[in-house]
Amino acid sequence: MKLAGDFVYLCEIYFMTNSRARETTEAIERLYISMRHLFYRGFFKPAGVSGESIRSLLKTINPEIYGTMNVPNKLELDGLMYVLDRLPEGIEECAFIHLTSDEGFDKGSFEPIVPKKRRRNCYRIDEHQMNIEVLLGRSEIYDILTHLTFLFIEADKVRNLAFIQEENWKPTRAFKIIEEVVKGEKKFSRREKEVALIHLSSLIGRTFDETLNAYNTFGDDNNPDRLFKIIYNLGKVSLEDAKQTREREIHFSAILKERVGHHYFGEKWANKVKEVLFENNLHMRPLHIISANMHSVKNMLYANDALKKKQTKEVDYKLYEDISNKKDLRDKVSKYALDEGLIYINDKSGSNIDVQIIDLGKTDLKNTPFGHIKFNGDDVIMVFDYAFGEQAFEIMDELLRPFEHQGEVYMMKVKSVSIMGKAGILAGGKGDIMIPTSHIFEGTADNYPFENALSLEDFKDDELRAFEGSMITVLGTSLQNRDILSYFMNTSWKAIGLEMEGAHYQKAIQVASKIRHHISPDLFVMYAYYASDNPLETGSTLSSGGLGLTGVKPTYLITLRILEKILESGKKQIAKK
Repeated sequence: MKLAGDFVYLCEIYFMTNSRARETTEAIERLYISMRHLFYRGFFKPAGVSGESIRSLLKTINPEIYGTMNVPNKLELDGLMYVLDRLPEGIEECAFIHLTSDEGFDKGSFEPIVPKKRRRNCYRIDEHQMNIEVLLGRSEIYDILTHLTFLFIEADKVRNLAFIQEENWKPTRAFKIIEEVVKGEKKFSRREKEVALIHLSSLIGRTFDETLNAYNTFGDDNNPDRLFKIIYNLGKVSLEDAKQTREREIHFSAILKERVGHHYFGEKWANKVKEVLFENNLHMRPLHIISANMHSVKNMLYANDALKKKQTKEVDYKLYEDISNKKDLRDKVSKYALDEGLIYINDKSGSNIDVQIIDLGKTDLKNTPFGHIKFNGDDVIMVFDYAFGEQAFEIMDELLRPFEHQGEVYMMKVKSVSIMGKAGILAGGKGDIMIPTSHIFEGTADNYPFENALSLEDFKDDELRAFEGSMITVLGTSLQNRDILSYFMNTSWKAIGLEMEGAHYQKAIQVASKIRHHISPDLFVMYAYYASDNPLETGSTLSSGGLGLTGVKPTYLITLRILEKILESGKKQIAKK
């Protein structure tokens, strides 16, 4: 009888989880449809009917990354830090937020504000308005709107906790003390500041210990009271909206609406890359494309000679850790690489994707981890920086197209495409490696199985674990909750992780190689990710912080395997000739 009872209980849990996963999936789809509608409409008010609809959907999804967002009397501090790192400083003070394209603000006297964790220019137009440049397509728009919606939810919490609506929005004693700290008219002693922190912790529903940690994390030497200012301004702007003295609004510029979805920046980016290949007479060489960071390939090919280090039998991961830690070492390697022929393209197209081009015919591999391969081909490696969401399709689609020069049309001689990046893992922990066998695009019936030239056999290591299986390309990492992730992991999908670009890259590769025949169908692909977070594990979500040096070994182990496969393929090609 007990076994039967356990079976019934497990079935109930299974169906409850599936039901919540379906509810989440539907809410994510509706959220994106709503956001797209509002984008083409041109504006909306966060406290209006449309804004409330988006909030309601986000609350239904209840993403792991936003923690206690749905708890009305508790402010979510980790989520707040995560969001503010990706939005311009001072945005909590602004009621009017305009999403624009690159419309020449840099030609004026406006100082660009670049968020700590996103490469985008933002401009404070006046006391009330912040402009955010959107250059990476729809995924970036959705990302910004999701973060803003979370910010508005937290702001309204502060308003409801800091002001008494029944008494004509009279401020509480705690908020008055916070206001004193923010205005800075009085110099607070250490004890008085601690008293203020106690009042702040009481207001936001957090322990004194949590609030003190957040105070130290948010603040710095130049702005130690930043947490007080953020809470104060969130509440103040929300109150003005509630009283209708200054209603919050989000606008989308006409130029942005005109450019999104038309590969405007991706085409400019790809044309520049092809132009540089042609100028250096590399356009007819076998080409290996790698989407990755801007340091690991360069360091593995040039660091030993640049820093006068002898290559040992084992890969020296400590060397790469030192380079990551020390700017002077990074500068030495970069200078040496450029002197040895590495071509660096500092992207000015607006795509925010820098490029490195390496002519292997001119690269001495003897004192590198690849000296044993005895490569002597003329292949070219092109490394480009990370794309963002749907932008991945745009830039890969444009890159793989034939190009015209002086009346002649040239096909790209692509031999391999490799994608290396960070992803959220479901089956393991931070620093582990994921080898996808297919990409499933969340919220659609689109799926992309492929033969990955990398396998589990390539990543046998005493320190790192590796997992192989399908991966979910999500519409936004900040929209995933425990129910939907558990569903993808535990059902027959057997997903090992989630990321934002894989399906978009593979769609572009398959279109170019199998349908439009822009490149040879004989190319091989390599996908590998290292885990930046585990969204199912408390304390290991993206909002808990980065990997730090934990990410060095998986990054360089993946880079090692990708470069080995490229160099081995070059040897086989020479042998055939």
